[in-house]
Amino acid sequence: MSGGFVLSKGIMDNYIQLVERIASAAHVEKDEIERKVEAKRAKLSGLVSKEGAAQIVAAELGINFDKERLKISELVQGMKRANIVGKIIETFPIISFNKNGKEGKVARVTVADDSSNTKVVLWDTHHISLVEGGELKEGDVIEVSNASVRNGELHLSSFSDIKKSSERIDAVVTKKPLMMKKLQDVKPGESLKTRALIVQTFDPRYFEVCPQCGKKVAEDQCINHGKVKPLQRALLNLVLDDGTESLRAVIFGEHIYKLGLTQEEVFSLERFSEKKHSLLGEERFFVGNVRNNALFNTMEFSVDHIEDVNVDLLIHELEAKQ
Repeated sequence: MSGGFVLSKGIMDNYIQLVERIASAAHVEKDEIERKVEAKRAKLSGLVSKEGAAQIVAAELGINFDKERLKISELVQGMKRANIVGKIIETFPIISFNKNGKEGKVARVTVADDSSNTKVVLWDTHHISLVEGGELKEGDVIEVSNASVRNGELHLSSFSDIKKSSERIDAVVTKKPLMMKKLQDVKPGESLKTRALIVQTFDPRYFEVCPQCGKKVAEDQCINHGKVKPLQRALLNLVLDDGTESLRAVIFGEHIYKLGLTQEEVFSLERFSEKKHSLLGEERFFVGNVRNNALFNTMEFSVDHIEDVNVDLLIHELEAKQ
């Protein structure tokens, strides 16, 4: 798989496509659907996104997308019975976990079509066995049915289905569509690039990982590789502000050094304390994924790439627009 991001009009395209689908199915003008969406949002005091309001309007008009196949780019946060066909372009190691004394596994694959790509998360033991046993592998075209959309991923429960498809898909989008957006407009599940200032910093938190698989370890024990000599890693929480909204962000590992911090300044709280005030007001481009923090029920920006702001380039772009 070729990684990285590609700039996209993103969620606005999703919304437009959803409105067009509803208008076509209801045999009414697109403008009328948009008016209904805005009226629904106003009635709900703006607590629902445009996409969510559009789904409510569709339901009120008797339109059901449950059995309709969607392009990956058309998936909308909160969908409960999404159906897609795509090609597996990446598989990830099966993860075992223990929650409240109950052991389980979770599998992830990345699936792409000619519009976009998304991670598909498998929780059902039968579905996981298909990946674990190699029945579903990279290069296979699959059908996914009755999946739910959460934080930009497709999650499959025991009520969902995943199987090989006889369809052929050649050209797929292997780079994650990336939106250049204002923080006030972002929603969970979006891949985002934003230009923002650091307005608050918190002390780093430290944890240990397995040197072989990178998973967290406890008391030098890796769930996959037994007793290991762990590596120390750090995560840093910041608050970013782009002039429209503030958003808490989390940065892991080597990406922290992109802020101009040295390894010693990251792993020594004393040295970090001396440095952190100089980070305030620093402006960067931040790239990553927006997700829901289930613990606090708030949005969180998981940053996986940081770029310096090239003032000369920005001036050139502004001049080009005039």
